Amino acid sequence: MIEARLHLPRGGFTLDLALALPERGVTALFGPSGCGKTTVLRALAGLERAAGRVALDGTVWQDDARKLFVPTHRRAIGYVIQEAALFPHLNVQDNLAYGMKRIAPADRRIALDQVLDLLGISHLLQRRPDTLSGGERQRVAMARALATSPALLLMDEPLAALDAQRKAEVLPYLDRLHEELGIPVVYVTHSIDEVARLADHLVLMDTGRVLAQGPLPDMLARLDLPVALGDDAGVVLDAVIGERDTQWQLARLDVDTDATGRPACHLWSRDPGLPVGRHVRLRVLARDVSLTRTPQTGTSIGNQLRGTVEAIADDEHPALALVRVRVGSVPVVARLTRRSAHALELAVGMPVWAQVKTVALME
Repeated sequence: MIEARLHLPRGGFTLDLALALPERGVTALFGPSGCGKTTVLRALAGLERAAGRVALDGTVWQDDARKLFVPTHRRAIGYVIQEAALFPHLNVQDNLAYGMKRIAPADRRIALDQVLDLLGISHLLQRRPDTLSGGERQRVAMARALATSPALLLMDEPLAALDAQRKAEVLPYLDRLHEELGIPVVYVTHSIDEVARLADHLVLMDTGRVLAQGPLPDMLARLDLPVALGDDAGVVLDAVIGERDTQWQLARLDVDTDATGRPACHLWSRDPGLPVGRHVRLRVLARDVSLTRTPQTGTSIGNQLRGTVEAIADDEHPALALVRVRVGSVPVVARLTRRSAHALELAVGMPVWAQVKTVALME
């Protein structure tokens, strides 16, 4: 587990929080500009002297009560920032070799060949940074961070400086790092799309404090948090490809199963071309969900899920409401007008049908 208690007053801003983050997967720090996300990352790295305690899986890096502070160069971290910050006079291979100098050969837990393969940069080794695209430079920066065999990878908006095309180029490689390496990642971002695609755990911050933290699916399904508001309100679900309909180029995504292992809740989506049994992540936005009291016929919406109203909350605009529906063990959030909610006489505990117009696969 990653534990941090941090207190850092700075002018009119004070960072004051406690974190207990999982030791596997990606934790996203999410919140408005100036809320302290980067300061947290720098404090974990030892670049900021916040008061408190920092420990990773029992290894203590800071404990003010014991007057203990491990300097940055002795912390087993990799750090990736917005700009790749590669040495311009060195080619890719020498940039990576520079990173590896920090670690004795006996302490290297990640093979360089594995990093090159994961990030797809083997063919770039002899090139210099000024000949690389923005996406290629960021992949090299990630490789250099991983070449130090870190116990913790810190990433500060690594895609913020990239345009949409370059982000799309890098995201699949971040997915591979997530899936194939057991290194915990703390990832700072302003993008809820990046959170939905990459994160396992979410820390929602504002004005130097933690508003809430927890597993991503639970956090996004909450209606009492600012992250649940706005056009990106919705849920992220883990699913398994249960069937492929080759005639119509569709795939059945099983997000819940019953006691016999049969799909108790599933959604149909365009076929991504992946084999049956492959685990995928999907996103269902609240604006793509409507509610009815009875199943519908003569409609183009093929995904109709029977569930129960679990919670109702005001949305950011007074004309709108957010409704969380529980379908088996799966939460779905719908955005509708308060007039529609009134007309349907929605109430907690009521059975309804959730119609899902669109399912976005995180790929």
